[in-house]
Amino acid sequence: MSTLDSTSSGRTLDGVRGKVIAVAGASGPAGRATVRRLAAGGAIVIAADIDQQRLDAVTAGVRTAVPGAQVTGQVIDLLDPQEVHDWADHLESEHGHVDGLLHLVGGWRGSKTFHETRIDDWDFLHDTVVRTLQHTSLAFQPALLRSEAGRYAIISASAAHKPTAGGAAYAAAKAAGEAWTLAMANSFAKETTAEDGVPTAAAVILVIKALLSPEMRAEKPEAKFTGYTETADLADHLADLWSRPAAELNGQHLWLTAR
Repeated sequence: MSTLDSTSSGRTLDGVRGKVIAVAGASGPAGRATVRRLAAGGAIVIAADIDQQRLDAVTAGVRTAVPGAQVTGQVIDLLDPQEVHDWADHLESEHGHVDGLLHLVGGWRGSKTFHETRIDDWDFLHDTVVRTLQHTSLAFQPALLRSEAGRYAIISASAAHKPTAGGAAYAAAKAAGEAWTLAMANSFAKETTAEDGVPTAAAVILVIKALLSPEMRAEKPEAKFTGYTETADLADHLADLWSRPAAELNGQHLWLTAR
């Protein structure tokens, strides 16, 4: 399994300037931070979510925080494959290129013991975590392959590599998402359109233990949150994907927590 340790690199966000980047799951903690960071770096950001009200709040907040931000919102049902395909086609037609899809759709279900695991939890995570990823990756792969700097990224969890008894459904969903993304990475390596044969597109897996949002920090200011990744740091790492060569990133696990 290919892995890379990801540490603060000191790179600027200039790599995203002018890039057309879609963010699925934009209203979640990771999505909000990422949309803001990309907009601050000069990207053309399309924030996607299934809830119009939450989406409006995200885009309005970014426009307030980042004067001149190029951000729009798109209500999308990621469980509808045709709707996602149409969205990908529309973005490429409208902008001439699509340079990224950041899949930040998540969810967690678990139990106290392995025996108490509910198959209903697996069904929920299969749709939320796996099926949405399948739809976005299949829809955006051709456009990302045509881009000069296509990037597809998911957020996985260390639990996928060391499952706990009560986290069987969650760990299995995350592991399935990783396998699917690695298959996409292989497609980028095999189908590169660059004349010199060097890949221009990359599919990447960022691995965390858990996310730490500003709201969580405010609620428990004395807590240590050991091993957690702050949403702002995650957003920085995602923006940094466009400052690194595709060949260096494609098919890699970027660990943002201890293994």
